[in-house]
Amino acid sequence: MRIECSQCAIRTLRADDATAIARHANNPNVSRWLRDIVPYPYAMADAQAWIAGALAARPQSTFAIEVGGEAVGAINYIPGEDIERYSVEIGYWLGEPFWGRGIATAAVKLFCDYCFTELNLLRLYALPFGDNPGSLRVLEKAGFTREGVLKAAVVKRGVVHDYVIYARINPHWKPPADLNAE
Repeated sequence: MRIECSQCAIRTLRADDATAIARHANNPNVSRWLRDIVPYPYAMADAQAWIAGALAARPQSTFAIEVGGEAVGAINYIPGEDIERYSVEIGYWLGEPFWGRGIATAAVKLFCDYCFTELNLLRLYALPFGDNPGSLRVLEKAGFTREGVLKAAVVKRGVVHDYVIYARINPHWKPPADLNAE
């Protein structure tokens, strides 16, 4: 998969992305906003294992954010289950040299279009830390609506953080033909 705009592309990860992913993910300013499943420090072996897992997953749900031919971040979705099967949580990160340039916003917009058009998802939501103004701004600029705050929802490196829930609804969603048979 590859979709692009003037600022970036979202594409399938490749094994040769490991060097760039390791370099950009091994940054305390990036790591501080990610879940603990993403190790820090972040080594080449971490990048290689993560890429292999992403490529093996079915459906494929994790993609590179590419700028200038280099993987500089990633974006993914976590599928909902059962009655939430048309809803997914999205997550993303971007290497620090690329912050403040509208790249994350462009990537999130591209990803939303892909999720709505190609996957026929009804709802996308994100859970950024409440004290991460950059990510809050990205979601707002990408058309997400702030729905609420989950107080003291997470602990990262011994610090308690709120989650802010943002969502975007697919205005063109159509129930699959077999939905009534369920």
